[in-house]
Amino acid sequence: MKLFLLSLITVLSLPPVASAQERVKFPVGVSSKVLGYGALWAGWRRGYFEREGLDVEVVLMRGTAPAVQALIGNSISMGLLAADGPITAVEQGADLALVASGSKITHFLMGAKNYKTYEDLRGTTVGSSTLTSGTTFVLRRALKLKGLEYPRDYKLLSVGGTTEAFLAMNAGQTVASMMAVPYAFRAQELGFNVIARMGEVFPNYLLSGFTVRRSWAEKNRASVVRFLKGVVRAKKWFEQDRKAAIEFLAKEFQLTPLLAEKGLDYYLAAPAWHPELEIEMDGLKTVVDIYAEQNNLKGPVPNPEKYVDQSYLRQALKEMGLR
Repeated sequence: MKLFLLSLITVLSLPPVASAQERVKFPVGVSSKVLGYGALWAGWRRGYFEREGLDVEVVLMRGTAPAVQALIGNSISMGLLAADGPITAVEQGADLALVASGSKITHFLMGAKNYKTYEDLRGTTVGSSTLTSGTTFVLRRALKLKGLEYPRDYKLLSVGGTTEAFLAMNAGQTVASMMAVPYAFRAQELGFNVIARMGEVFPNYLLSGFTVRRSWAEKNRASVVRFLKGVVRAKKWFEQDRKAAIEFLAKEFQLTPLLAEKGLDYYLAAPAWHPELEIEMDGLKTVVDIYAEQNNLKGPVPNPEKYVDQSYLRQALKEMGLR
């Protein structure tokens, strides 16, 4: 009965669904399809965006760089991508801004069956998604903290996302790689070793964020606000109806129910998602610091506020009665 009443309250609190003719087209580009982006998929599949009068289409773009280019070219309205992507673009003159957080980092550094420690990686080849961005920055910083310098002490091999990283390790091409939750749990079940949990090494590292082109967003403020309201509602649904959320994640992300459950519980317990999608400046500062180091930026490290505009999120939360 308690769950029924909670669900009823949630439904009644939503605005009525707009007709197809009234909805504003709002394509959203994503750099990958991972559980950390689950609230976006839930908002899309479960009609939260429709109720906000938006015709959202989630476009899988296979990487941060294509999503950034699509934003700059105005072919998508919003991008959910690795936080270093918009930072790089802004430093190159683009008018992008992070407007809400995606998730903190949840990746594990997984080692093959005979590799259990950082020191075991000395003189080996380690897998990474790319060679110059995203989780690779985190990987290099973590190894540096343990006395392993790139490229002196190890090689990097660009293998792609978590699935490709697993295959490369299994084939012996690499001896370690970063893997996202919950896939890291599956690798552990198959005998691979947890060398480090990146969320413990960098507790507040902002892995991803919702990003817009500033000039476009200023002209389309109402749509951006409505979109963020949909994401917040989808995110809160994960918290309110755990059983249904697990079923949704298992189906949408092709996970076993057990892996979906372990993944959702990990994200909620960490917590890897900010309760109301706010960007924590200390977490973004870590991203900026690592970016500046890896790219040898001259002068003082930029203030993270340079890359952010949370006015849209604040307005969304206020309209929802959460501020």
